[in-house]
Amino acid sequence: MSEKLKFAVIGGGSWATAIAKMLCVNLSEIAWYMRNESAIEHLQKYKHNPNYLSSVEFDTNKLKLTSNINEAIEYADYIIFAIPSAFLDAELKNMTVSLSDKIIFSAIKGIVPETSLIVGEHFHIQYDIPYYNIGVITGPCHAEEVALERLSYLTIACGDPEKACTVAKSLSGNYIKAKISDDIIGTEYAAMLKNIYSIAAGIAHGLGYGDNFQSVLMSNAIREMKKFIRKVHKMKRNINDSAYLGDLLVTGYSVFSRNRMFGNMIGKGYTVKSAMMEMSMVAEGYYATKSAYKLNQGYGAKTPIIDAVYAVLYEGKDAKTVFRKLTESLD
Repeated sequence: MSEKLKFAVIGGGSWATAIAKMLCVNLSEIAWYMRNESAIEHLQKYKHNPNYLSSVEFDTNKLKLTSNINEAIEYADYIIFAIPSAFLDAELKNMTVSLSDKIIFSAIKGIVPETSLIVGEHFHIQYDIPYYNIGVITGPCHAEEVALERLSYLTIACGDPEKACTVAKSLSGNYIKAKISDDIIGTEYAAMLKNIYSIAAGIAHGLGYGDNFQSVLMSNAIREMKKFIRKVHKMKRNINDSAYLGDLLVTGYSVFSRNRMFGNMIGKGYTVKSAMMEMSMVAEGYYATKSAYKLNQGYGAKTPIIDAVYAVLYEGKDAKTVFRKLTESLD
């Protein structure tokens, strides 16, 4: 078991809170970096995160809480990043310690805007971390259901299966089942793309489209995802596996999906700015849409759904008109 290995969680949001909860089941201590010092003080005093998943109660004796990212990194062998991709680069610039001897796992579902890279590629290229020391944590899994202790599934991808197994065992429990995969790049791109398709599902719902259209949209989305990922990283994979199709479905349909919620608001007539202001959490798919659209200018995959979401969010086109046109390209 990984009891002798030290883990750190980087982030103060819902996913970071859920991951900390899972790790605390199996480990006697973890480091947890939060930028918000008042949240740390609240957690130490009241044993729960005041801003995210506040129903989760922690044994604070197991938590080494810090607002200094360098302290958390120095402490750990395995570092799990769980902050929005849009803010990752800024957080990493606060580092003064090296990551060269660390094992990095990303629970971030997006592209780093400054480099247009998925998180694993960002760490590899920008910080010279070998791929065998980089891993990905994907779903299908919502943090809110982890908080409720509902049966949930994780996919742990890493080029080194031993490291993937270590993380899988450290996160597993009575209501958490984790399996491993060797498709690091594919699963991470899938985790990013499904957020875009979830926004599309939300826009459609906001516009008044029903379940019949939603099913066609999701069917086309998984095929579009397959084409995109194949262009990026060609290898043998079953796109119907839970890490791809399952994660897409839960994000597209769940009431906990912030990306679907964001899309729903856009479909109902909110501007992007007003929708983002009303939401208390980051919709990763908003940032991913621009990155995926720009990347695909080079790849040339046929992506009508991504193109439609981009047109609405970034070109200011009328959602009703764009989606009426999209319905003609789906089958």
